[in-house]
Amino acid sequence: MPHSQIKIALAQVNFLMGDIEGNMRRMIKFAGEAKRAGAALIAFPELGITGYPPQDLLLRQELYERVNKALSQLKEECRGIDLLVGYPEQEGKVRYNAAAFIRDGKILANYRKQCLPNYGVFDDRRYFTPGSAPCVVEVKGVFVGVLICEDIWYPEPIQQSKKAGAELCICLNASPFDRDKAQSRKQTLKSRVQESGLPVAYVQWVGGHDDLVYDGGSMVLDQAGTLCQDAGFFKESLLIAPFKRTKEGLRVVSGPLPPEMPTEARIYNALVLGVRDYIQKSSFDRALIGLSGGIDSALTLAIAVDALGKDNVTAVMMPSRFTSDLSIQAADEQARLLGVKLLQISIEPTFQAFLSSLGIEEKDITSVPSQNIQARCRGVILMALSNQTGAIVLATGNKSELAVGYSTLYGDLVGGFCVLKDVLKTFVYKLAHYRNSLSPAILKNIIDREPTAELAPGQKDQDTLPPYPVLDKIIEGYIENNKSIEDLVAEGLDEATVRKTTRSIDQNEYKRRQSATGLRVTSCAFERERRYPIVSGFRKVIYSI
Repeated sequence: MPHSQIKIALAQVNFLMGDIEGNMRRMIKFAGEAKRAGAALIAFPELGITGYPPQDLLLRQELYERVNKALSQLKEECRGIDLLVGYPEQEGKVRYNAAAFIRDGKILANYRKQCLPNYGVFDDRRYFTPGSAPCVVEVKGVFVGVLICEDIWYPEPIQQSKKAGAELCICLNASPFDRDKAQSRKQTLKSRVQESGLPVAYVQWVGGHDDLVYDGGSMVLDQAGTLCQDAGFFKESLLIAPFKRTKEGLRVVSGPLPPEMPTEARIYNALVLGVRDYIQKSSFDRALIGLSGGIDSALTLAIAVDALGKDNVTAVMMPSRFTSDLSIQAADEQARLLGVKLLQISIEPTFQAFLSSLGIEEKDITSVPSQNIQARCRGVILMALSNQTGAIVLATGNKSELAVGYSTLYGDLVGGFCVLKDVLKTFVYKLAHYRNSLSPAILKNIIDREPTAELAPGQKDQDTLPPYPVLDKIIEGYIENNKSIEDLVAEGLDEATVRKTTRSIDQNEYKRRQSATGLRVTSCAFERERRYPIVSGFRKVIYSI
């Protein structure tokens, strides 16, 4: 006889990529908590036992041997509560992205992901074969359909589950953050629910993995598509969702919902979480940042302090003959405001040595080679301090600079991680204002000053670049929306500026390939998503016009 009420737990967990045994132990811990809370079933995210995406770890036989051992231990140690566990399954030479339904020491059912994404950051078809059959399991008299991530973005899998008798669908997910993803997920779930008439429980990863951030946001929607339960964002959570059997069918019991987060808050929190996890999961515990007196390094410093704590972050000011008193004072005040240690190391002796070795005369002191030497002096100092202290260097460049190559290889591009790699310059200012709305963190005179690299007297960024609002509009259109030069000009942008900027974007692919990895916060970041050849004649005709 069906129970009048059933509780289902959604485990929004921050797993570690490849740590199969550690992830398994965390599953046992969360399962115990869910059992004590009265849950009949606990669901974990997609590929929770390995991490997502495991990439070419999936090609190693050892991985499947360890996964199978972990599943055996889960079966033995998690009795009295049902489990849905995402894992990679191997059958002969075929691999599946799967979910095991475990009850009292046995795998009673197994689901294989049907819709394999192969766009953006996803590469499932490189590794997995799609499944074709639905999976519906009975839990305390409730028939539960199982889906995995991309399956929910198409109408067929949930309809297939409904035809197989499902009254409720649970979807296991690993959906990376971008600035618009939370809203699109919610809208997609609402569409699937309204099409099928089935409530959906959506369990999602949280945490950072290399350049990706998983923001959480596990949720439950009722059969009308109304959000009834929400685990929140950017934190681990065990969401216990009660369902009641009524004459009208299965109903979700509503709970308190967190407030909506504005875009700046979502991105800032994603950056903090991504920095913390990248550093700590890489077995670092401290960070070094070159603090210039400009807004990019100030924002990077604030994010690092929020991620690691002020005692684990050191700032380094490296003045040259071109560094203004304003920059030195601003860096000092910025470090004091955030409570971090500040080192000041002049690059003049090193710079002079390079000039002497290369025979560069004083009259050529402002040439491009001389400017790049200054940046490389700073890069050498930061990496040497990293070697001495064991701290990771955080690069401070932004997406606008990286897009057009306004940076120096082996200079300001050095570092173990680039925090703002996918943040346009105009949005850097928005993030600075957002952070200051929480508490004083970034000095007003740093926000207000005109951007400059200070590698030559009186130098300003806009001596070389278009105004940042114009530059960022071109970058967003050309990179993130794949617009043509003609499209951008039709929007009212100056044709010569568009041609020069897009040419710089194309020509500087080689620089971006050698830059530090960085966090993805848009729908088209460099690295995994924008895969362009370094050597290419594709634009040769266009730029010759």
